Amino acid sequence: MADTIMLTDYDAIRSWAAARAGFPAIVDVSPEAGTQPMLRLVFGQHAYQDQDEAERPVNAGGYELVEWNEWFKLFDERQLALVVAKDQPGRREGFHEFVRRPD
Repeated sequence: MADTIMLTDYDAIRSWAAARAGFPAIVDVSPEAGTQPMLRLVFGQHAYQDQDEAERPVNAGGYELVEWNEWFKLFDERQLALVVAKDQPGRREGFHEFVRRPD
């Protein structure tokens, strides 16, 4: 995608996500719980967590919605940036990817 911008500012990332009904989440992709968390943004219906679902082990797949401060802590520790499509009139692209910040 040619017209993209790189976001590292917390307010800019929150605003971009909020404009698309996005929420911060973490996926544990490790063989042992809590050792390899991966950042995600979830949108729309995927941001709904059923409070009545059965308990499952922490690393059983899926994602956990988290507070922004927890999400940004990992974002900074990993020196990540969020690359998103530039907003265009009449369009709200959902394209995004995490990349390592340039030095």
